[in-house]
Amino acid sequence: MRKLWLFAAIAAVVPAAGADGNAENGKRLFLRDGCYECHGYAGQGGRDGARIARIGLDAKGMILYVRRPAGAMPAFSEKVVSDQELTDIHAYLQTLPAPKAAKDIPLLNQLRK
Repeated sequence: MRKLWLFAAIAAVVPAAGADGNAENGKRLFLRDGCYECHGYAGQGGRDGARIARIGLDAKGMILYVRRPAGAMPAFSEKVVSDQELTDIHAYLQTLPAPKAAKDIPLLNQLRK
């Protein structure tokens, strides 16, 4: 039930299509293929996956990483997810908000004192 509520919440945000991929299709693929299970619904990362929203890699770099990842992430061949699908997922990830800088998080600033 919780997943359905979260899916409905993220579905309310409709990203625009990017020049290098279709962000709306990328969002659909991100959810369909279960990327959110490790990387979070907003690409924020978590216990099992890195933060991938607004990553510094371009689409080609992301494709290369997904094909031959480091760490615990399994590799995904083109038979599983095509280059175009990954390009669309990258376009979607680029529509997500960037994380706040540490200096803009009050609790972290309190810890520095």
